[in-house]
Amino acid sequence: MKSYRKELWFNVPARRGFINITDQVDQCLKESGVSEGLILVNAMHITASVFINDDEPGLHMDYEEWLEKLAPHEPVSGYRHNRTGEDNGDAHLKRQVMGREVVVAITKGRLDFGPWEQIFYGEFDGRRRKRVLVKIIGE
Repeated sequence: MKSYRKELWFNVPARRGFINITDQVDQCLKESGVSEGLILVNAMHITASVFINDDEPGLHMDYEEWLEKLAPHEPVSGYRHNRTGEDNGDAHLKRQVMGREVVVAITKGRLDFGPWEQIFYGEFDGRRRKRVLVKIIGE
């Protein structure tokens, strides 16, 4: 069995954002030489997310609005976590809702997606470098 590991780094200049990372993950798959197996893609920071969905701008705007309703950034005093001197209590909750990781099957050397599926990095407390782990196992 083969094993491959790579870190992808991101620095989103805004507090929040969504980045389609499908091409980068696909490049990792090509580098791995795995044709049958599994690929794990996970955010290595507690205020970021990796998820699968459609690459449609309206959907991303809906996510932004929906997440802000669920866990609004302001007032920052509304989060006990922020009593530590942080201002990102909302980002932790947004990450919890959007998820830490995805696992995708690899079939015949390709990401085995359903229609319209793409992999995204979701940032909820940006303005600094953060990483995503790509781990591939298989034959």
